[in-house]
Formats: sequence, structure tokens, C-alpha cells
Amino acid sequence: MTADDYLFYTDEQVTLFSGDSLAVARHLDDGVANCIVTSPPYFGLRDYGIDGQYGLESSPAEYVETMRALFSELRRVLADDGTLWLNLGDSFASGKNLLGIPWRVAFALQDDGWILRNAIVWNKPNAMPESVTDRLSGRYEMVFMLSKKPRYWFDLDPIREPLANGQGFRKPNRKGTFQRYGDSVNQPHRGMTKNGHDNGRNPGDVWKINTQTFSAAHFAVMPRELAQRCILAGCKPGGTVLDPFSGSGTTGLAAQRLGRKYLGIDLNPDYLKLSLDTRLANAALDFGEEA
Repeated sequence: MTADDYLFYTDEQVTLFSGDSLAVARHLDDGVANCIVTSPPYFGLRDYGIDGQYGLESSPAEYVETMRALFSELRRVLADDGTLWLNLGDSFASGKNLLGIPWRVAFALQDDGWILRNAIVWNKPNAMPESVTDRLSGRYEMVFMLSKKPRYWFDLDPIREPLANGQGFRKPNRKGTFQRYGDSVNQPHRGMTKNGHDNGRNPGDVWKINTQTFSAAHFAVMPRELAQRCILAGCKPGGTVLDPFSGSGTTGLAAQRLGRKYLGIDLNPDYLKLSLDTRLANAALDFGEEA
């Protein structure tokens, strides 16, 4: 088989594949993606009703191995200076035992050769309430930033936050401005002043982003703001973003609106059709509008 055997849709900006993510990845060219932004199905939380789906493995260890094998193949597909942004939520065993799935996966990828650069806490201010009385409600998920090599493309400027005193800040270019490399992030850059960087401050590793509903889908979707932030920092202007769990197309929507190309993979062709009909086909809308 070839990649064309899995091809669902293609145009100048968007290419979608229908099939198992690992199977499709094995047929993609080396280094075809500049950045991977994805949120795989979480372990043991949802049955999407399709054979071969990820997340219904018989044990946490089996799920972790599924993730390790997939991202091992995707390392080849990712450019040498590319980054992986991986959003994962946790789950509980039947004995009320928190499984620590996100960190199990992160450590497995690290042991497999990935460089774990950041563990970002996605703080969800509007998280759904939980009817539990013997523990605290969960209000965050993890987003791991990983790279193939110590040097990688990274641009902090587009995601900087305004300085507290409001001085020295200009609105960042949504497509990115300056090239930054991973081994120099702790060194002074041009633009540093006594008040901080003239483009604003580093947003840090706790991101306060509301969850976002999508009326056309019955499954959970990544907020567009989360995907946007990862792409702005991790994908060079005009580059290609890959999501091996394309789902409703949030990553693709953000990628197109930020001037990047998009490669999406999903096991369920109905989800790919949904994303085309409701989101990706409307990506020419102004960025502030909802598709």
C-alpha cells in the first residue's frame, strides 16, 4: 500500500487520510511535517464505536506501548528541527486509583529517544463539575512539548503576554516573526530591556484556556486557542502541521488560519467528512470568528 490508498481529501492547504494512524504514518515521507499537534483518545474514557480505535487497550501498559509505537514512527515523519505538542488527560482505574497516564506516556517517549522540553499544565477555568465528594475535581490536563534534537525551531514572540506595566509590548504577528532555537532560550535575545522583552513576557508553563464545545460533534474537542498557541510557537511560517488524531479538525482549522498547511489522519471517515463540511472548508473566515 501507499499513502494514496488512505487518501480521503487533498487540496493546496489540507490533506486528510482515513485509516489507522500508525499504518498511515508508515507511508508518509521523512520530515514531511514541521510540527505535530495532537490529542489522542484518552485511555479507557470513551468508546467511539469503530474497530481498531485507540484508548480501549486492555491495560495502561498496553495503551502506553500503543502511543510509544505511534510516536516512534512519527519521529521519522517530523522534520529534524520540528516539535511535538501532545495533549493527554488522565483517568482512574475501577479501584479509584489515578493512573497517571499522561506522565507514563511522556516517560515512554523520553525513553524512546524524544527530548521532553516542557510539561505544560492546561488549566481549564470552565471545566465541567464532577459529582465526587472523596477527592478534588479535576481542572487541568497536560500538554507535553517534545523535540527530536536539542536544536529545534521555536518562536516565543507570537505567544508572549503583555508586560504588567503595559510598556514595551506590541501585538505579535500571528504567523511568527523571529527564529528561536531550543539551546538558546535561556540566553538574552535582542529586544531585552529593564522592563523585560519588548514584545512581552514568556507565558510560562501554565496555560489558562477555556474548554470549547463544538455543536456538530458528540465527542470532546481541543480548544482552538490551545492548538493555535502550539502552532504559533512550534511551526515555522508556511510550514506543515500534522495531527494523527484529526477528529473534528481543530488543529487543521488553526493551522490554516495561521498560514500553515495541514496533514490530518483519522480512523473514522465520518469525522473527516464532518471536519471538512463544518470547519476546514470555512477556514478562510477571519481568525476571530467561529466556524
